[in-house]
Amino acid sequence: ACFRLLCSLLLPALFLSGILCICLVVLLWGVRLWIQRKKQLSSAGRDGKRPLLVGFFHPYCNAGGGGERVLWCAIRTLQKKYRNVTCVVYTGDRDATGEEIVEGAFRRFNIKLIHPVKFVFLEKRFLVEASLYPHFTLLGQSLGSVFLGWEALLKCVPDIYIDSMGYAFTIPLFKYVGGCRVGCYVHYPTISTDMLSVVRNQDTRFNNAAFITSSPLFSKLKLAYYYFFAFMYGLVGSCSDVVMVNSSWTLNHILSLWRAGACTSVVYPPCDVQTFLDIPLEVEKSTSEYSIVSVSQFRPEKDHPLQIRAFAKLLKEKRVGQQPSLKLILIGGCRNQQDEERVNHLKCLCEELGVSDDVMFRINIPFEELKRHLAEATIGLHTMWNEHFGIGVVECMAAGTVILAHNSGGPKLDIVLPHEGHVTGFLAEDEDSYAETMAYIFSLSPEKRLAIRENARRSVHRFSDQHFEDTFLLSVEPLFK
Repeated sequence: ACFRLLCSLLLPALFLSGILCICLVVLLWGVRLWIQRKKQLSSAGRDGKRPLLVGFFHPYCNAGGGGERVLWCAIRTLQKKYRNVTCVVYTGDRDATGEEIVEGAFRRFNIKLIHPVKFVFLEKRFLVEASLYPHFTLLGQSLGSVFLGWEALLKCVPDIYIDSMGYAFTIPLFKYVGGCRVGCYVHYPTISTDMLSVVRNQDTRFNNAAFITSSPLFSKLKLAYYYFFAFMYGLVGSCSDVVMVNSSWTLNHILSLWRAGACTSVVYPPCDVQTFLDIPLEVEKSTSEYSIVSVSQFRPEKDHPLQIRAFAKLLKEKRVGQQPSLKLILIGGCRNQQDEERVNHLKCLCEELGVSDDVMFRINIPFEELKRHLAEATIGLHTMWNEHFGIGVVECMAAGTVILAHNSGGPKLDIVLPHEGHVTGFLAEDEDSYAETMAYIFSLSPEKRLAIRENARRSVHRFSDQHFEDTFLLSVEPLFK
């Protein structure tokens, strides 16, 4: 009797599920045909041929970070190589015009585009804002990106789609509904095995609150959620035809999550090495003030509080006999109100530690001012744990500062490596080791510091714009066949 009852309930449920699945497939196929029809009816160029549209999904293209430098360099590279290509940028920066965005790219990154770019302005960027999802942020933002991607697809259907900002959940949408060839440039995996280990080991970090780490139950639930998300992330990522990653650290994580080794390659991000190499390098003259410069966006993972605390410790432990005063200069971009609030909190921290007069904040500054600060600095400081690559680290080394970065991620695996057996910089992990290493760098003679700076400069040529252009074109070539 129980078996009959189970069958009588299960069979109709299976039948209904099958019907719904078929309806969904038919609906998606219909939408795909409609979108393809829409693409065919789009306007042709002057020669009667429709240009090949290459769409870059970059909702924050007007931000001043390393990811944006990759975007504009990639567009310039395609414009150099392919004549019949029109680059489209999907962005949510509706507070600026296309001309202002392009001008901003030139002002911040010294990148001048060869041809105009088409901008598709998206109205629903708020759907990918972390503030909208106080809980289940990863899942919320990823689902939000699908809706934002749908808006982008309806406004403009490209031939080739490249996710250049890490919204992997948009990839199957453009591939299977939009009928595009798809690629992506991964700056940072949305979830990583390191994040899983943080939750598993119940470590408290900015993305793992104390109330979760203190509860075994909450930690287990969060771990289950992370494993589910990692599975989904692997599923959508594996839809890519071409996968580019920015470092060895990112490569290891993407290979384990997406299992798409055949189409995955490392493409180091373009660093404006040559511009910084133009800064003359010489033994420091005796000075009354030394500066320590940090270059990174004001985001929580960059860990600016660690920089301020380590600097405060350095000042506290500085011997009375040391005459030169020290300045910490924090240079970075603010993308939104949250970033601005973060800067205000950092200023409050400076006041608490009594170092307000010794710390300068330089926000959204022009490229020339950035270059001047780096030219005058003795130490380049970087504190992000598991930084995926670290363009700021390379820029500091090229400019001739003595780099001090976090002993993890890209700086450890790809950048701050010995060059021809000689030291190129230093790595640290916590407040104490950062303060100690800064004190050690200042204790070196100017001649020894110069030798380190020269080694660092010689080592960064592999991160130049030219090297990026060559490897990027090689990687995206399958999308253009």
